[in-house]
Amino acid sequence: MTSSTNDTSQIAGASTDIELHVNGDIQKCAAGTRLPDFLNQIGLNPRLVAVEYNGEILTRALWDSTVLQSDDRLEIVTIVGGG
Repeated sequence: MTSSTNDTSQIAGASTDIELHVNGDIQKCAAGTRLPDFLNQIGLNPRLVAVEYNGEILTRALWDSTVLQSDDRLEIVTIVGGG
């Protein structure tokens, strides 16, 4: 008797990395990663950046519902204060 059912469930539950284009560089993250989580993963404070997502400025109201997809293009700009 084979264990193909178990093998399929393990594959389905496995985390798959996707590639994104971030400020012109390739970055990887797990499939299903939300934008704020990705920003934290790369060491950025989401409150201090602006994000262009696939060519459009993404309002913060949409960040939590934005799940990153393979080949998405992000331009991330850090907000700098000073005088």
